[in-house]
Amino acid sequence: MSNSNVEICPVCGVKIIKSVGGDKVIFSSGPVGTRARLWARVCNYAKKPGCINQNQETIGSVHESDYYNPIK
Repeated sequence: MSNSNVEICPVCGVKIIKSVGGDKVIFSSGPVGTRARLWARVCNYAKKPGCINQNQETIGSVHESDYYNPIK
């Protein structure tokens, strides 16, 4: 895999690996996620200049399960 397939967000440091069928997001902990999950859990709240995950077309559909839901 070439480095041109990997983006690192200067705001949160998360790695996004571009791939056919959907980008993969490497979080600091937990399983690999999607741009939608990243947006729902981080980008939606951070709202800082430089965030690389603000384009709705690349984020895709955000589902209820993408948001953080702590185990009670």
